[in-house]
Amino acid sequence: MATAAIFSSLRRRRSPSLEAFLAPVDLSGVAVVQTLASISSEVVSSSAATRLSFQRRNARSLLRKIEIFVVLFEFLVETRSPSSSTTALLCLKEFYLLIYRSKILLEYVAQSSNLWLLLQNPSISGYFHDLSQEISTLLDVFPVSELDLSDDIREQIELLRRQSLKSRLYIDSNDESLRETFYSFLYTFENGEIPSPTALRTFFVEKLGFKDSNSYRNEIEFLEEQIVNHDGELEPASSVINGFVAITRYSRFLLFGFEEDGLEWRIENHPKVGGGDTIVTQVPKDFVCPISLDLMTDPVIVSTGQTYDRTSIARWIEEGHCTCPKTGQTLIDSRIVPNRALKNLIVQWCTASGVAIESEFVSDSSTNEGFVSALPTKAAVEANKATVSILIQFLADGSSEPAQTVAAREIRLLAKTGKDNRSFIAEAGAIPHLRRLLKSENAIAQENSVTAMLNLSIYEKNKSLIMEEDDCLECIVSVLLSGLTVEAQENAAATLFSLSAVHEYKKRIAFTDHCVEALSSLLRNGTPRGKKDAVTALYNLSTHPDNCGRMIEGGGVSSLVVALKNDVVSEEAAGALALLVRQSLGAEAIGREEGAVTGLMGMMRCGTARGKENAVAALLELCRSGGAAAAERVLRAPAIAGLLQTLLFTGTKRARRKAASLARVFQRREHAAMRSGGYGFVVNVNENRDGGNFTTDVSVPMSISVPVL
Repeated sequence: MATAAIFSSLRRRRSPSLEAFLAPVDLSGVAVVQTLASISSEVVSSSAATRLSFQRRNARSLLRKIEIFVVLFEFLVETRSPSSSTTALLCLKEFYLLIYRSKILLEYVAQSSNLWLLLQNPSISGYFHDLSQEISTLLDVFPVSELDLSDDIREQIELLRRQSLKSRLYIDSNDESLRETFYSFLYTFENGEIPSPTALRTFFVEKLGFKDSNSYRNEIEFLEEQIVNHDGELEPASSVINGFVAITRYSRFLLFGFEEDGLEWRIENHPKVGGGDTIVTQVPKDFVCPISLDLMTDPVIVSTGQTYDRTSIARWIEEGHCTCPKTGQTLIDSRIVPNRALKNLIVQWCTASGVAIESEFVSDSSTNEGFVSALPTKAAVEANKATVSILIQFLADGSSEPAQTVAAREIRLLAKTGKDNRSFIAEAGAIPHLRRLLKSENAIAQENSVTAMLNLSIYEKNKSLIMEEDDCLECIVSVLLSGLTVEAQENAAATLFSLSAVHEYKKRIAFTDHCVEALSSLLRNGTPRGKKDAVTALYNLSTHPDNCGRMIEGGGVSSLVVALKNDVVSEEAAGALALLVRQSLGAEAIGREEGAVTGLMGMMRCGTARGKENAVAALLELCRSGGAAAAERVLRAPAIAGLLQTLLFTGTKRARRKAASLARVFQRREHAAMRSGGYGFVVNVNENRDGGNFTTDVSVPMSISVPVL
């Protein structure tokens, strides 16, 4: 009878909205009265057993009205004498809507957390007042005289009508005082100070009745859920609510320490990219900067056509690099061009997903105005700093294993919520303690510590702190090799990928004992997510010319060739092979791999535009440097002529250039075959190398040999 929107709103625990209250009614006569009696009785009975912490007076007032309606509707059901007038029937249907809205509102108040009700106190009081006003309006037009009611019921309805006319908006002064106290904590942190433990205990424990860590956890989860579910339509703003979450978290650890809350501290979401830990939406791959692994705030295009975040690529170029971080190609110049189309897409996605992003993203455009309120407040930062100091103190004191596990989990969560948190967590000295937990025999502690390390490594300055920490890199590789959970191994691989974004660290990572071997094993045998983490790490390591030998020795080349058959990782695998094949040592090793040519041709046939580009580049270098046997396998492949012809017309600019070069290799081979008496056929493809289009200016014959039967 009720629409899905109503139950969706209740299930997601969103504020009551107009759409949620529109319940269609297609009833008439006795049926509508029976329905009204049933739902009214249900509202009264279900609310009687509920003890509300807030909005008690408003809820009691509404329930008293509904109790009178129950008497009215039950009388009409018993006497079976509903009026046949149109006015009476319309009023009864309006009663249905009002009572259903009352039911939703009462359930919403009963199921919401105390802190949320406190923050929404004026708004929810307004909802109750609106309902009271609409009931008063309906009673004014309700045709009591047309119904055969008893005198007692008639008097109750009349009395209710008079009382409703006098109803005023009621906001509990005690509740408002508590709300102001909560805001005062926010202002205290905003001013760089910390509220006293006594004030926090009085507010959370004595006034709100928080009894243990579990009470805090439920409240924090509810507030975080509101940030996600309200899609940016939130009052107070999500940044302010994040401040309240930070204050509540600090109070929890200050007052109750690390008492065990019975949770299994598992990793729920892949934390590879930035954005709040409360966000459950997976950030689209194309919106993530390949260097920082964060959601791009100012995407720009370099000369190779790749897109990066402006800050990250500018730093890369300033450090003296002259190659594209993702493809390894030489940058023709240092110009970067804003990718406005992608930026608009990111803005639209963030708006739809309720994702808070960095201040640099907020431009003069009116579409971005909403992001100002999503920026982290100073109060949230200061409260999180205070929490981190408690967490690290527990790690440093060698507290019990459960306490250290909780501390590692909280650091992981905080490190996922932005660069400010990542910065001060590392500055506070978390990395040495997390490194120690990487060796823990507790699977959950190890998983949380390696994931915290991953989150911290996303911030550029933290990469050097991790790499400089004694034995830290070796511990990460050890988790990758023999971690106690699959998630720990995968996050260790992702950490190596993040660290290897810095060119100077690539060689050291590759030459760490068992690193390439462990990544190769994960690429062959891991889950889809694990394979993705492994192949991206191997790709990054392949961009350093000194790592070619280690990639061969550690089985990286073999695993990359096998990965060409896996749609999830084939593009990255082809890119890594295209880098390794540039060196004669790598070309020879790839040429010896049985499935290399077949896999690369499969990528040319069915891969993405970038995958095809990498595949044809690898095949070209294989012909040039991979040895005679490898070149022969490439040139004798039956489908190579058709694939090259297609690529010459439909590929990217670089793909067409590589395809034309490979076609010339065919030409030279065919001329040699003709001189020695062989037979072949020719497919002509015309190339204009200046403009990138293919005209009749230059003719490049391309052929394969056909044996005489």
